[in-house]
Amino acid sequence: MKKVLVITYYWPPAGGISVLRTLKIVKYLQNFGWEPIVYAPSNAHYPYTDDKNSSDIPDNIRVIKKPIVEPFKTFKFLTGRKKEEPLNSIVQVRDREPSVIDKFSIWVRGNFFIPDARSLWIKPSVKFLTKFVRDNQVDAIFTDGPPHTNTYIGNLLKRNTGLPWLSDYQDPWTQVDYYKMLRIGKRADQKHKAMEQECFHRADKITIASLTWARDLEAIGATDVDVVYYGYDEDDFKDLKKEKSDFFDIVHIGLLGIDRHPIEFFEVLAKNKFSRTPRLLLAGQVDIEVRNSVEKLASNCKVEILGTVHRTEALQLAKNADLLLLPLNKAENANGRLPGKLYEYLRTQNPILGLGPSASDAARIIRTTGTGECFEYADSSGQEDFLMRLMNDQSVFNPKMSEIERYSNLNQTKMVAHFLDQIS
Repeated sequence: MKKVLVITYYWPPAGGISVLRTLKIVKYLQNFGWEPIVYAPSNAHYPYTDDKNSSDIPDNIRVIKKPIVEPFKTFKFLTGRKKEEPLNSIVQVRDREPSVIDKFSIWVRGNFFIPDARSLWIKPSVKFLTKFVRDNQVDAIFTDGPPHTNTYIGNLLKRNTGLPWLSDYQDPWTQVDYYKMLRIGKRADQKHKAMEQECFHRADKITIASLTWARDLEAIGATDVDVVYYGYDEDDFKDLKKEKSDFFDIVHIGLLGIDRHPIEFFEVLAKNKFSRTPRLLLAGQVDIEVRNSVEKLASNCKVEILGTVHRTEALQLAKNADLLLLPLNKAENANGRLPGKLYEYLRTQNPILGLGPSASDAARIIRTTGTGECFEYADSSGQEDFLMRLMNDQSVFNPKMSEIERYSNLNQTKMVAHFLDQIS
């Protein structure tokens, strides 16, 4: 069996959505003739942890962990945050109004930690892995970014060893929606873009999480970019059974940031009288402004802000839902934004209400799988009509399981193995 070195920052005990892409690929790669060797940090400062993710790691693979130096403990100390407090991007999900120190930290992150806050891991990793691949059988390299520290490690390792390299992107680098929020100066912007181009030109294959983003990468210099979707894992759903409540449950799982604030939808909930009492369940971090809107606007709706929950609980909430809420980022690249939760929403076969561009990749997937509809944020009347129809007759939406199955992690990993076969 051929061997692929998988370089990743997110790895169990990491929780949240970011760990799942690489973890699920590693879980299924051996089905398609590739044995993964995983390289990950031993002491990473993850926003969330979830020990249950370890059950997806194949028993017979090699996992190598080396220390990483990160600035997050210092940031928490300077900003008065608690040691155990989850820390996601404070430009997207704010636990409070940004302070002067918050704004300064964002500027430091964008201008001095290039490509990202894990950049101090690059040099020691390249040194260690260059020696490792010379002493051990490795047939290809796979990296997944962000953090694009992983991407740049793969770039330098390819330069040093000549091994074929598949560079995978969960999100773009300089085209990512929060890039402009990082207060990046001209010199730092030039450095980010030069490093990005270097990686484009050295990679043997590039994959990314959506079709629109694949075309966007090609527009700035990448070549022959293909799509590997996030996907869902059938194993995560085999023990879930739907539990009904007396409410009409509207569920959102994951981060709900200021960049996807569904204020018009909240207004729809607040001004209407429904045949069933809506209950809005928000599981995950919620931006302070979004929380304030919920409290003020959803007066006719029971609201529960659940905070961070374990993944199994989040999936059970999604399984129980009468409606799943999928707001896309209000950003220039929203047409390509495919939240990881979308695929888990699809697998529940519950109706989905998407918010964002009607021409987006997410809207197309929702339509082709028969799982719901997507409306522009400002289209309150469309959202209201959708809710009314759904409350009166939920059977009007007929999910197509044959289409949904295309997005399983097993099928997506088959694509990864195919690309590894091509380049090796």
